[in-house]
Amino acid sequence: MIKIAPSILSADFAHLGRDVEAVSTADYVHFDVMDGAFVPNLTFGIPVLQSVRKCTDMLLDVHLMIDKPVRYVEAFAKAGADLLSVHLEADHPTRIAQALDEMDRCGVKKAVALRPITAAEAVLPYQERLDLVLVMPVEPGFGGQAFMDHQLDTIRRVRQLIDRVNPACELEVDGGINVKTAPLVAAAGANVLVAGSAVYGAQDVPGAIAALRAAAEG
Repeated sequence: MIKIAPSILSADFAHLGRDVEAVSTADYVHFDVMDGAFVPNLTFGIPVLQSVRKCTDMLLDVHLMIDKPVRYVEAFAKAGADLLSVHLEADHPTRIAQALDEMDRCGVKKAVALRPITAAEAVLPYQERLDLVLVMPVEPGFGGQAFMDHQLDTIRRVRQLIDRVNPACELEVDGGINVKTAPLVAAAGANVLVAGSAVYGAQDVPGAIAALRAAAEG
């Protein structure tokens, strides 16, 4: 089953509650946190997450594109995150493991994320513990980038590792998802698709969600 996770990075922040409600036919709400250090951009943080939590019961999928993410796991969990993704490139492996420990303590689902420069095998030390692996076919930091086709190989390899080690783990793809790329990443093994402009750039938001799901499911 394909799940769609609209990214509110592409929403209208003057009408954020309305735009969260508009994606109620999706499965997750994707929340991109950027710190201006790990990536060259700033987005939003804990106060905005608290506000979003108040206006939806959907699963809040929080993608932490920040340095040393273990420092903020508890705060984002308390603010309403249901799932937290931390980048393997954002800290030393022992500190990534500590971030996952902190997620366990806080009772949120655990995920790691991979930039295009990172090999699929980097997930192996953590794979048995994870609820989700996030693969990025674009460089983190900015919306609207072109999809990197070579990342389909990474998605396929991560799917192989998941199936071998932890079949219950989900595989999410974030970046460049639209009706053309959705079937490609689904065929490669992804089951959670993050889409920003492909959803919020459409006049019919529920229709765009349905179209993505149909494209991915073939």
